[in-house]
Order: sequence, then C-alpha cells, then structure tokens
Amino acid sequence: MPDLDALETLLCAPEIPDAATVQALWSDLSPEQQEDAAALALQQGHPRLALSWSASPWVRFPALLRLGEAQQARALLAQLSDSARRAVLEARASAQLREPQALTLAQAARSQARREGDAAALIAAATLLSELELAGGALMTALRSLAEGLKVAELTGAAADPHLLAVLAHVQARVGSPAKARQTAERALGRSLPRSPARVLALLALGRGDEARQEAQGGELAAVWWGWLEHLTE
Repeated sequence: MPDLDALETLLCAPEIPDAATVQALWSDLSPEQQEDAAALALQQGHPRLALSWSASPWVRFPALLRLGEAQQARALLAQLSDSARRAVLEARASAQLREPQALTLAQAARSQARREGDAAALIAAATLLSELELAGGALMTALRSLAEGLKVAELTGAAADPHLLAVLAHVQARVGSPAKARQTAERALGRSLPRSPARVLALLALGRGDEARQEAQGGELAAVWWGWLEHLTE
C-alpha cells in the first residue's frame, strides 16, 4: 500500500533522507498523493525533489526560486493565473535577477494583495519589498513595509511569518536595537522550517554563520536569498 505518512516522516526529518528510499515511496503513491508529496518536499527544503515530482507551476516556480533559477522560473509565468501570489513570484524572480523594475513589481504585488485581501501574499510582498528597500539603504521605509506585514498577521490571528521576522531582525540590528534584533531573530528561528530562507536569515542575524551555511547547503538555497544583506547601509 502507498504510504504517504512514511514519506512525510522522511521529508520532515532534520537529516537529508536516503534518495532511493524516498523515490521508491513516492513512486508507489497515487498521482494526487504525488503532487501532495511534491508540495511537502518544497515546504521541507527539498526543491530538487519538488521539481522532479511536480507538474504544477505553483510548486515548480518557487522550487526554482529556491535554487536561484529565476530565469527558468519566469518561463512558467504564463501557466499561472493572474493573482497576487503570481505577482509576488514574478517580483521575487525579478529581484533575483537584479532587474531595476523589481521594486516596482513588488509594490504592485503588495497593492494587488491588498485589493484581493490575500493575507499570505501581502506578507510575502511586504517581506520582499523590505529586502529591496534595505538593499537601497532605506531602513525606515523597510520598517514600515515590515510593520504592515506584522499588522496583517495580527489582524488575521496568525503567527508572525518567520521570513518576515528574520528580515526584521536584520533591520533592527542596523537601527541600533541589538537586543530587540536578537529577540526577533530567536522568534524567527523557532518558527522557521528546516533548510528554509527564513532559517538561514535568522541564523545569520544571530551570528551563527556556520549553521546558516549548513542549512543553506541542505536546502539547496541560492545565495540570492541573503545577498541583499551585503548592500545594507545606514
């Protein structure tokens, strides 16, 4: 019998699972379960597995972004229905490619998320927008973007997004609040998933560079996810 639970246990494990065992379990699943497994693989920091298992552009696009393959991801845009979530993915791809329109696209994605009332898309857009604003040295503008994301979480009763918190920790450190920054980074770390950009950024904010590199390597993350840190200015 197909065993999605057994596969989930392997994908969620702290250590990288045995590839042959994982593939064998996945092959025994129904097509619907295989797509569920692909989404789970992406969530748990296995983007290459997600790519090999999924036909859905909603899984493949973010998996490619994890790997830093923004140009390849962009080829999937036409397969995504118009929505705030599509707009956020497009803006993130543009940011990874260091295109001048990335900031405008992120602002447009935030506006569309507001119109659609999509809280998750709004938080993702606010996080990306703050990264771009930080890269341009606009610390206070970035703080306002992050504050909106936090407010959305509060209004919806959701826990603050770990990626947003990790970015916030870096901002707080640079506006002269090291104690607050450490507290925020600890919160982000506690809520982040293994091998995720959020966890890498949280560890970097805590000065735990070796662990951050291990997480990034385990999650096959491209350096573009934290490259904006190099451009922070007061």
